[in-house]
Amino acid sequence: MPITVNIYYRGEGDSAVKFAEEMVSRGIVNRIREEKGNLRYEYFFSMDDENTVLLIDSWENQAAIDAHHASEMMKDIAALREKYDLKMKVERYISDDGGITENDKKFIRR
Repeated sequence: MPITVNIYYRGEGDSAVKFAEEMVSRGIVNRIREEKGNLRYEYFFSMDDENTVLLIDSWENQAAIDAHHASEMMKDIAALREKYDLKMKVERYISDDGGITENDKKFIRR
């Protein structure tokens, strides 16, 4: 069952943005996307709070998340979080695999 984790990174000034940029420039993001079980790893920037960056991180299952957390690159990620002195708010969602309902489809423009 797919699991999505939303991580809100928040820091002083543009530190959260610089963190995300360094994650990309150092190739860490691409390495995560190549990990077995990764479905999505994408950063978003808030229009309401320039000090916050949202990471949407999706995995096939808990075993894939556990393998990611046990990987060597987690040390690099933790070091960057420290470097930019980021605080984190985490939300976790488990897919219901039900898909979009017919009622929901009425509100989706395609």
